[in-house]
Amino acid sequence: MNKVILMGRLTRDPEVRYTQTNNTLVATFTLAVNRRFVRQGEERQADFINVVAWGKLGEFCSKYYKKGQQVAITGRIQTRTWDDDQGQKHYVTEVVAEEAYFADSKRDGESTSSNFDATFGAMPTAGGANSDFEISSGDDLPF
Repeated sequence: MNKVILMGRLTRDPEVRYTQTNNTLVATFTLAVNRRFVRQGEERQADFINVVAWGKLGEFCSKYYKKGQQVAITGRIQTRTWDDDQGQKHYVTEVVAEEAYFADSKRDGESTSSNFDATFGAMPTAGGANSDFEISSGDDLPF
């Protein structure tokens, strides 16, 4: 199985090109993905992963993704090789995107009609203005 799930920040705006043969849109960008663990006394390390998005998905990424934005990508790893004009062989490993999501929290100043926090899928806080229930005291809870 070849499945990749990444969440990171764009290092630059997506770059758009079109194939020569059938004029298909392809967007390329790089994600800075933080490593999970940090060694004591060191800064957090990041890996810079090249991502390729084709067709409609590439169009979506080029239109809505901007440098510094946190996004989530699912896709597959692909390796390619080619020879340049000087006959030198080049190797590249990249992620071919199959799905793309926004992963940033709501921007400052933006408001929505709902209390739902899409970042973590958290429910609105109890007793809020739009709440259907209210908890008055911790003593009333069955646990």
